[in-house]
Amino acid sequence: MSTLLLSSCGGQSKNDLVLRVGHTLDTKHAVHKSLAFMSERLTHYSNGTMSLKLYPNGQLGSEREMVELLQIGSLAITKVSAAAMEGFVPEMKVYSLPYIFRSREHRWQVLQGSVGKNILAATGKAKLAGLGYFDAGSRSFYTCKNMVNVPTDIVGKKIRVMSSQTAIKMVQTFGGAATPIAWGELYAALQQGVVDGAENNPPSYYLSRHYEICPYYSLNEHTSVPDVIIASKHIFDALSTVQQEWLTLAMNDAVEFQKSLWLTAEEGALAAVKAAGVKVIYPDKTAFFEAVVPFHSSYENTEIGRLLKQIKQVTTISESDDG
Repeated sequence: MSTLLLSSCGGQSKNDLVLRVGHTLDTKHAVHKSLAFMSERLTHYSNGTMSLKLYPNGQLGSEREMVELLQIGSLAITKVSAAAMEGFVPEMKVYSLPYIFRSREHRWQVLQGSVGKNILAATGKAKLAGLGYFDAGSRSFYTCKNMVNVPTDIVGKKIRVMSSQTAIKMVQTFGGAATPIAWGELYAALQQGVVDGAENNPPSYYLSRHYEICPYYSLNEHTSVPDVIIASKHIFDALSTVQQEWLTLAMNDAVEFQKSLWLTAEEGALAAVKAAGVKVIYPDKTAFFEAVVPFHSSYENTEIGRLLKQIKQVTTISESDDG
């Protein structure tokens, strides 16, 4: 565990544990702030004997590279998009399917209910330990030259997607040319015309400054892929039962903190890009819904189809009240 847990110095004991946490986002991002809050809560619950040391901005590599570091025990915790987890945990593919959640309330009902917990537990077979989910909002298209009003506006366009087969199929369903590119390389790719646009949530679109090159943002909200906080199973299992409980409590606090922080960040990002001259629209989603029906149907009689059915069957409190 010596490569994962850094012995503290100064006034702390040699036995105090510092878990290294890597992620690819800016320090202004809600994810980083929430992980910093998680560290504070972990210190609180452990009475100062445990904390997190954060490495933002991809200092330790890409999302995939950090997951691999977790698997071999060279990193304790990372934040990764569920889409990037598909190659490690096939069940995560369901989160990349378009329009599977009816509302934000429905999404959290799924993630924090039995469906989400079972998918999180499936990380164990990949030598990982799922700790919880963070809100990553909804992903929408932004382009450099023309607005996306309907799915056919994607036809022929090169759209950057994450390294996710499901995301690739989704863009292809709309008639676009899906192009996986690492997040850190995307600004230059947009600038050089390697791709015509991309898709992401408002805070990422704003903080990456992609709006400087792609000033057309169509909030069609095709997917709501959550972020996943995962730990190295090797490290997590090496913790004592009480240390695992402290980490779980800190994670739960961070999830609730991040929920509210995310909404504020989303509103602020949209206001900022509009002020910068970005044209933001809210297109009618009907045509997008209709375009993905065959995509959903293609998963019938598969494990992903079974999960999709379970997700659709989850009802929210408001839906129950409506009868």
